[in-house]
Amino acid sequence: MTQAFLRASIDGDLSEAERMLCLSLPDSWPDIVPILKMRLGQLEADPALAPWLLRAIVLQGSGTMIGHIGFHTAPGPAYLLEWSPFAVEFGFTVYSPYRRQGYAREASLALMHWALSVHSVTEFIVTVGRTNTASRALVADLGFEAVGSHMDEVDGIEDVYLRRIAAAA
Repeated sequence: MTQAFLRASIDGDLSEAERMLCLSLPDSWPDIVPILKMRLGQLEADPALAPWLLRAIVLQGSGTMIGHIGFHTAPGPAYLLEWSPFAVEFGFTVYSPYRRQGYAREASLALMHWALSVHSVTEFIVTVGRTNTASRALVADLGFEAVGSHMDEVDGIEDVYLRRIAAAA
């Protein structure tokens, strides 16, 4: 999601936002305005972060945005030192009509594959609220292991999960 797309979304110019990414946005978009503003601020401060931040999850063949996924920063931020000095954290949302169909799994695997193959990142962190049983099951299925917990100012107590992947030979 480019700076221009984020601005158009925040400003409510959804037809322009759709045009920019050549996709159809859900009626609920933008459902994460505070996050869009935060990511826009990150991009304005450091445009090189663009590949690391938000991406649309688009239903293949339809051009419909069914969710979003992205890293929170580039790899190795100070706030992850407690769990892994080299990791990168990511999060995802799949909109309700599309849940439980494997899209979060597919997007997560693709995102980790990109980071591993393009940037040699081998450590990934995901944080999940304690009542989010679907995401907890997904991260366990993806090979993440619980390594701690923290207090998220928006979501409350979240468990921290880490996955290490062997570097490609």
